[in-house]
Amino acid sequence: MKCPYCDTEFEMETLADYDSVLQNEQPDSFQWDSTPSENWTVDEASGLHTYSCQSCGGEIIGDETLAATACPYCGNPVVMMGQFTGSLKPDLVIPFKLDKKAAVAALQQHYRGKRFLPKVFKDENHIQEVKGLYVPFWLFDARADADIRYRATRVRSWSDRDYDYTETSYYALMRSGSLSFAGVPADGSSKMADDLMESIEPFDLSQAVDFQTAYLAGYLADKFDVSAEQSAENANSRIRQSTTDAFAATVQGYSSVIPESSSIRLNSSRVRYGLLPVWLLNTVWKGETYTFAMNGQTGKLVGNLPLDKSAFTRWFFGLTGLFTAIGFGLSYLLWR
Repeated sequence: MKCPYCDTEFEMETLADYDSVLQNEQPDSFQWDSTPSENWTVDEASGLHTYSCQSCGGEIIGDETLAATACPYCGNPVVMMGQFTGSLKPDLVIPFKLDKKAAVAALQQHYRGKRFLPKVFKDENHIQEVKGLYVPFWLFDARADADIRYRATRVRSWSDRDYDYTETSYYALMRSGSLSFAGVPADGSSKMADDLMESIEPFDLSQAVDFQTAYLAGYLADKFDVSAEQSAENANSRIRQSTTDAFAATVQGYSSVIPESSSIRLNSSRVRYGLLPVWLLNTVWKGETYTFAMNGQTGKLVGNLPLDKSAFTRWFFGLTGLFTAIGFGLSYLLWR
């Protein structure tokens, strides 16, 4: 079959196969089994206390030995007064492997090598609070079955005495397969920024254990206020991106590749509720609070630091001057 305008040629069998593929394409389907897990027993709940911070609204949990503390989010002093009342019991917990000293040491290491960090910051800032906090996470497990269709081209060029030729061949590429996902995390606390929690990943879920209230001794735990259903979109986005990246890596040897349609369907899906260890460090400098988070299992620490604007300005103009001098030198050599 030949187009009368551009002379593009198609094989009839190819068009028939392509039409069949289009008719059988399915939409994405992300359905999660969020059947509630085990709830707290009366004995377990009796050993826990809860407090809602009157400053920021954060709701935290501690064991019966914890009488007074500070809110890990805003630093407001709190007293653990209220008796804990029912909520979904976590399926698993990753115990803290690193202590408070390791968190402080990691923060000091974080300062090193930062060219634009004010020199007096390390001496003048004061760590106001270091808190070990079990952050609630929803963990998504599933098998993703996917069909993805791409439009690809191969370009071949050659010449003779009279003309330059370019031949473009077009292909409809289909990829089908399955990937397994285990423990795709999405934090269940609205007080913790998603990008902050994603930055201290990964957590090693192979070291997770069945939850017991004894793991809360000496630490705080945040109650989830974002449901599994609300967190599912975050997990869906990560699964979709990982799947499309894995499939795209199999398409090689073409001049161009453009995805045209995809169908990703979840099977054997389930959602687990876990508590993962995080150290929160708050430091104050010039009246401003800087918050850092450290993975309590691996030691990975993230957080923003103040900028020495004068040092940055000197560096920027120095770099600009260097490039200007190099450009002038090259121009002089070319015009000699």
